[in-house]
Amino acid sequence: MTTFFGASRRTRHVAGVALLALAGTTACVDGSRAPPSGQPPAPGGPDASRAVRFLALGDSFTIGTGSTPAESFAARLAGRWGAKGCALTLENVAVNGYTSDDVIQLELPSLATFHPTFVTVAVGANDIVQGRSLDAYRESVRRILDAAKASGARVVVVPQPDWSRSPLAARFGTQAALAESIARFNAALATEARAKGAEWVDLVPLMLEQASRGMLASDGLHPSSAAYDQWAAELARVLLSPCAP
Repeated sequence: MTTFFGASRRTRHVAGVALLALAGTTACVDGSRAPPSGQPPAPGGPDASRAVRFLALGDSFTIGTGSTPAESFAARLAGRWGAKGCALTLENVAVNGYTSDDVIQLELPSLATFHPTFVTVAVGANDIVQGRSLDAYRESVRRILDAAKASGARVVVVPQPDWSRSPLAARFGTQAALAESIARFNAALATEARAKGAEWVDLVPLMLEQASRGMLASDGLHPSSAAYDQWAAELARVLLSPCAP
C-alpha cells in the first residue's frame, strides 16, 4: 500500500498509540486534571455544566506532524480558548497516514467513548495519495459527518493544506495536477460539511499563502509550527467559543 503522510496501515495504529501516549493528547487546558480517557466529566467539577470535550479527528495535519502534538492546530486552538477561561478537555486521535476510511474504522469509535461536545474533522490528503476516487471520498466524508453529528457534538470541518509544492510531492504527480486534486477534494469536503449542517471554516486562502511562503517543517512536507499556529489563530477568530453563552 502506498502511503505518503505516514507509515503503512498495519504500523500506523501502533505508532499512533505510542505518539498519543507520549504526548498526552487527552489534555485539560483550564488547569484542572483531565478525567480518564473515555469518561465524561465528573459531576460537580469546575464549571462542569459547561465543560467542553474537544475531539480532533484526522490525519497528520491534525496530530501536528512536523512539529509536536502540543503544537498542533487543535492543541493551540484549545489553548487559546482555555486561556480565556473555557473549561476544555482535548482528545486528539488523529494519526499519520490515515485516509477518510481509516477515520471511520479507527477514530469514530472515540465518539462513543469520549463523549465529545465539539469535534473537528480534517482529512483527505491520503485519499489523494492512495488514488481513491472523489466519489469514494465523498461517501466516506458523509459517514464521518453523519456519525459526528449524531453524537450531538458541534462539528467543525477544516480543509487540507496545499502540499503540492512540497519537495516530496513530485513522486505523486505534477504540482499542477496535485494542486487541482487538493482543490477538488477540499471543495467536496466543504459541500458535504454544509449539507450535513457542520461548520466549514475556509482556511484555503491562508493555506495557499503559507504554501507560497514555504512555511514547511524540517521534514519538507508538513506545515511548520508557525503555520499550525496561524490555523489556530484564524479558527479562534472566526469560530464562536464553545464556552460562549
